Amino acid sequence: MNIYEQYRQTQVQTAKPEQLLLMLYDGAIGFLKRAKVAIEERNIEEAHTFLVKTQDIIVELMVSLNMEVGELALNLFRLYEYMHHRLVEANINKDTKPIDEVLRMLQDLRDAWDMAIKKMREEKVETPATKPLKGGLNIAG
Repeated sequence: MNIYEQYRQTQVQTAKPEQLLLMLYDGAIGFLKRAKVAIEERNIEEAHTFLVKTQDIIVELMVSLNMEVGELALNLFRLYEYMHHRLVEANINKDTKPIDEVLRMLQDLRDAWDMAIKKMREEKVETPATKPLKGGLNIAG
């Protein structure tokens, strides 16, 4: 294992759940960008590899949802399911249009989670330590 891999492994193992969520989104976004370039360059094998890696991340996001939270978790599950389906289509057809669609959705979700996490941190600082934060998704699985 090289130094970079060791650093990434340590980073994942020591990250808080909300940091892991953003890391998953960042990974999926990065892989999708690379898959799109690979398709444009007609590198079918590389495109397949990056699309499958993105699909794996989306599956991880799906299984990590706490479905007991209710409608929000169910809606996110359905959205992830749709993204996964679109990426399968992109992989079969080697088409960048579904990639662009999923990329926009992932970037929007990542930005929304990032804002929510920042807001949660601000509220946590302002609230007494004894008052727990309300609700949320169990992204730790």
